[in-house]
Amino acid sequence: MTTSTPTHTVTVERSLPHPPAKIWRALTEGALIEQWLMKNDFQPVVNHPFKLTADWGSVDCKVLAIDPPKMLSYTWTAYGLETIVTFTLCSTPTGALLRMEQSGFRSETDAAYKGATYGWQAFLANLDRVVAQLN
Repeated sequence: MTTSTPTHTVTVERSLPHPPAKIWRALTEGALIEQWLMKNDFQPVVNHPFKLTADWGSVDCKVLAIDPPKMLSYTWTAYGLETIVTFTLCSTPTGALLRMEQSGFRSETDAAYKGATYGWQAFLANLDRVVAQLN
């Protein structure tokens, strides 16, 4: 009998005053992703491997699922830890609700979990600024 290790998920929700289609662009266009997240070679294609690169190093990713303009999911592998990042978008009367979940943090990766909790708050604040500047 195998027992699974419990995992933790970072969840951040933001109510944004922008239509989902505009936010979707920032989630899926490489030049825009670079402005709020990291340099990248992202393509919105299932199974496409891509890399996110920052001053501190890089993250290996692969697109798992894409349902424009509602859901995007990809792996996020760095420092021996593989997690899954999923963005979901829902229309609201004032714009959209963006939900980001990064799942798969094991208990021994508490520092990574705390770092992601902090990091995504900053990334999504940057995303809001990038989307606000789009036409």
